[in-house]
Amino acid sequence: MPTPNPEAMDFLLTRRSRPSKTLTTPAPDRATLETLLTAAARSPDHGKLEPWRFIVLSGDALKRMADAVEATGQRLGKDEPTIAKARAAFDDSPLCVAVIEVQKPSDKIPAIEQTYSAGAVCLALLNAALASGWGANWLSGWASHDADFRRDALGLAENETIAGFVHIGTETSTPPDRPRPDLGAITTWVDA
Repeated sequence: MPTPNPEAMDFLLTRRSRPSKTLTTPAPDRATLETLLTAAARSPDHGKLEPWRFIVLSGDALKRMADAVEATGQRLGKDEPTIAKARAAFDDSPLCVAVIEVQKPSDKIPAIEQTYSAGAVCLALLNAALASGWGANWLSGWASHDADFRRDALGLAENETIAGFVHIGTETSTPPDRPRPDLGAITTWVDA
């Protein structure tokens, strides 16, 4: 059995995402972010397909993303408060990593397993940032599900989707813990 790591387990039992609206500068520098991305890339990946990639957004790229969200919302007929909330995620973000799911042809690895791997990368990046002392939040949102937005705002190919936007920065306030699932209500134990 591997050596227990109680500090890691304590982190996992107490981790809490930080709302993106509470994040500010500074954000991780490139070397720090590369370490976080390296940790994220160690996620489960059946078949070693690497069915994901990263797009790091900062500075003017975040303003461009906010504008693209607004234009997409207008095109889709979203109301102004909905558009403003989605736009603010990029307007207020000091740094954002778009985790891109890249579906790869495989006779052995089903598409759904590639999707699971991309989701695991999002969670691993979120946890790596939080474990390193940064505030972080994993978001997606309605714009990320729009093919025109994906193509026009990020240049994604047809086999690519957005698994998530992981916003990373310095937290301005620690949120209270939120209610957690009732383990007894969601767990079935099977012995035979």
